Amino acid sequence: MAIIRPATIHDLPGVYRVGLLTGDAGEDSTDMYRDPDLIGHVWVGPYLVGEPELALVVQDDAGIAGYCLAAADTRRFEAWCETDWWPALRAHYAPLDDGSPDAELVEVIHHYRPSSDAVVSDYPAHLHIDLLARVRGQGVGRTLIERQLTALRDRGVPGVHLDVDARNANAIAFYHHLGFTEVEVSDDDAYVMAIRLG
Repeated sequence: MAIIRPATIHDLPGVYRVGLLTGDAGEDSTDMYRDPDLIGHVWVGPYLVGEPELALVVQDDAGIAGYCLAAADTRRFEAWCETDWWPALRAHYAPLDDGSPDAELVEVIHHYRPSSDAVVSDYPAHLHIDLLARVRGQGVGRTLIERQLTALRDRGVPGVHLDVDARNANAIAFYHHLGFTEVEVSDDDAYVMAIRLG
C-alpha cells in the first residue's frame, strides 16, 4: 500500500534513485549515466534541500517509489541554487566535452538556464513529479499533483509550470487530464505545460 507523506532529508537516497529510474522520459536511465547521482543533483536534490516544505514522497513496502517536488517562486529558487546549491557541484564536477549524458548534466550544473520570463510571469511556481512503474495507475500521481497545487494555491501562487519530455506521451496526456496546457516549447525537445491556480 503506497502512502504519500512529506519528504525529509533522509529521503535523499530514495528520491535520487527514483530520479535515475525515471530519467529517460519516464523510463530507467541507469545505463545512460556513468555517475548515477548526476540526475539527482540537477533535478531532485535542490528541491528537497532548498524547499523541503513543498517536497512530497510516495512510499510503499519496497521504499520510496515517487515524489512531487515544487518551488513556489521560481526566480527565488533559481537565486538560491546559484548561491547555495550549484557552487559545490561546480567545484566537484569539471566540465566534460565528450557528448555524453553526463556531460549534458554537468553543463546544466555550470550553466543552468533559467525559466523564461514569459512563463514565469504568469506561472511563477514550478514542480517535478516522477513515479516508479509499481505505483503508476493507482491515482497516486493525481493525488500528489492535487496536494501540491493546493499547497501552492494556499500560498497565493497564481500559476505553476513544469517541463515534460516531448517523447513522454503518457505524461503529457496525464497533465492534460489534470488541466495543464502547453505554453511553450523549449529548444531541447521539451514542452512547458502550465495551469492557473487563481
